[in-house]
Amino acid sequence: MTSLTNKRVLIIGGSSGIGMAIASQALTQGAQVTIASRSEAKLNEAAGRLGQGITIAVLDTGDEKGVEDFFATGDTWDHVIISAAQTPSGPVRKLPLEDARKAMESKFWGAYRIARAARFSQRGSLTFISGFLSVRPSATSVLQGAINAALEALARGLALELSPVRVNAISPGLIDTPLWSKMDGGARQSMFEKAAQNLPARVVGQPEDIANAAIFIMTTPFATGSTVRVDGGGAIG
Repeated sequence: MTSLTNKRVLIIGGSSGIGMAIASQALTQGAQVTIASRSEAKLNEAAGRLGQGITIAVLDTGDEKGVEDFFATGDTWDHVIISAAQTPSGPVRKLPLEDARKAMESKFWGAYRIARAARFSQRGSLTFISGFLSVRPSATSVLQGAINAALEALARGLALELSPVRVNAISPGLIDTPLWSKMDGGARQSMFEKAAQNLPARVVGQPEDIANAAIFIMTTPFATGSTVRVDGGGAIG
């Protein structure tokens, strides 16, 4: 296991949820952490909560030129994690095609642009956040499963193309993040309790669970081309 002390870590989508949890743990490991997202206001709020040592960068993964300019003008990165995405959900025959395109644009093509433009140190790493629907399809979230599977396939291919840079994916299950904050509190709690009862782990995941996996990937030189599932057993339950 290698150290993150003074390593340059970029977390895209680091202003909330899973990305912010990864930023917090990387900071405790001594990394020089930059969190990036489209919203400067959210970044400033997150930086205030994370404390000293955090740097922010306004970056839209949908802006091809902006992504290229960001990486062209900076130093190389030791580790890049991509957690940013907006993916409208619904059955294929009911989800508007425009929403389906936006989902693919945000989660897959956004990650693709970063992978294409990012500049890494020789033993750097790139990590995508996918999701367990890639292997456990849902009749109401077919597109999400397809996008996650595409991300995981992209990680395996890039592990060969970008070698010796290491490329991996982390596949979360149901995670209690601000993504669910728009739901009524009671309904959200009921959903989590029902989900936990159906999972082998008997608990719903927390952002810190995914952060643990991210730290493992960043600090394990032998990990590449892998998809690490952290889903409470959702893929097998």
